[in-house]
Amino acid sequence: MDSLLFLCARRVVAKRPLPALPSHLYHVVFQAAFQDGRPLVLQDLVATWPFPELHFLRLVEHLELRWDHPFKDCVQAVIHAVVEQLRQELEQPDSHSRCRLRVLDMMGVLDDPDERSFCSITKALATACVEVSKHQQEFQTHRPKRHKGCSGVTTAAAAPQPPGVDVHTDLLGHRTYYEILRDALQIGATGLLRLRCREFEAQNISASEIVTLLDSLDPSFLRRVELCFSLELAELSVILPHLSRFPELRSLKLQNSTEDVQDLIPESAMRIRCVARQLGMLSSLRELSLRSTHLSGNLHQILCDLQAPLESLGFASCFLVPADLTFLSQSIHAPALKRLDLRGLDVSEGLLEPLQLLLEKTSASLLYLNLMGCCMADSHLNALLPTLLRCSRLRFLGLYHNPLSKAAIKDLLQKTLELLDLQKVVYPIPMDCREPDPSEFLWDFYGVFTDEQLLSAAEAEISQLLVNSGRTDLDWTWDSDSHAALDYFSL
Repeated sequence: MDSLLFLCARRVVAKRPLPALPSHLYHVVFQAAFQDGRPLVLQDLVATWPFPELHFLRLVEHLELRWDHPFKDCVQAVIHAVVEQLRQELEQPDSHSRCRLRVLDMMGVLDDPDERSFCSITKALATACVEVSKHQQEFQTHRPKRHKGCSGVTTAAAAPQPPGVDVHTDLLGHRTYYEILRDALQIGATGLLRLRCREFEAQNISASEIVTLLDSLDPSFLRRVELCFSLELAELSVILPHLSRFPELRSLKLQNSTEDVQDLIPESAMRIRCVARQLGMLSSLRELSLRSTHLSGNLHQILCDLQAPLESLGFASCFLVPADLTFLSQSIHAPALKRLDLRGLDVSEGLLEPLQLLLEKTSASLLYLNLMGCCMADSHLNALLPTLLRCSRLRFLGLYHNPLSKAAIKDLLQKTLELLDLQKVVYPIPMDCREPDPSEFLWDFYGVFTDEQLLSAAEAEISQLLVNSGRTDLDWTWDSDSHAALDYFSL
């Protein structure tokens, strides 16, 4: 239910122009204008923002938005207001403005490159930077350049440079707007609107284009790089050396390698050694995720040059073999791991015992464990359970897409009640709730073989167990889309 203050703020934003507002009401009025989808009001608010910083996501992330909310228009209005403010500061440096904004924080805002549901925040910000830069150049070209001083001597005009605005943001390098992003980043510190990237993601652009963007980023601010498309080892070797200029880089995520390194030829072995040496140069790296990469038997070669222990490892669908898990158990990383993603690890292929050993080594530090889609039957879970219970700090456990029975899931719930830090468990749809033959595990990703009545009854039983145990604070769900939280940086 909305507070009385928020209800009053919604009345205020219903009409333009806004009345004069005291500073302490700006945040709630901004929230009301955003929830009600009033971009022009947002533009007015930003134009007179009385604080040095505006943290966009912090203001709007808890708002309940209607399905047809004009999200893109609202974001564009905020950015447009900043552009207009900078234009005014440039053209009228002596004019009095209530706007004190110097940092626009857009970090964490969803970036939609196709702009179907949301807007591309990267494209919008890059376009704004280029627009401000062009206006700045035009103004400097056409303004009066010389004037006579008191002595009658002609001197150069000294117009003060406005301080400008730093935009803290996450950036998506995408094929559809690569050029505008490149141009915006290359403006750099000389522009009045400056992009400072916290997390950089690349999709569908070449290795050389990635390097161009990386070399244009502020080296002091970047904490994560994610490459979300197929890369060969040779291409990766081109990119990795350019990451060593980022002292705060903590996280590197790589997906969909097109190279199978299971059967190494000499050339591939040399490339793996090259990649390993380059990873070893990233002294601040604490998270490494290699998704959908054929690493079978070569994990030690990839990680052998890392000097500091990693705190988060992800090997989703990487075709690991027992030797890979054994290496991890014996490595410097195991006792430091807080987050472990082993989705797609087939425990029916001789990996159960190595997995048990790895969890024993990580039990003192592990907070997040994802074992979704691991072909884990009741017998495997029963064997793994004593080791799981040693992970006393565990907060998240993912078990979706595993062929477990309702009885095994309920037993897991009762026994993990002793894990007092556990907050969320994503369990699979029980085999008992599948039709027509629950003995045939069909990897039912879309629930098309699920008996809804049986599933509802199973959910009710699990909920009742939580109530009876006094642990209604625990979130047990079979909804695999609901576990987006617990990113490495949120642990």
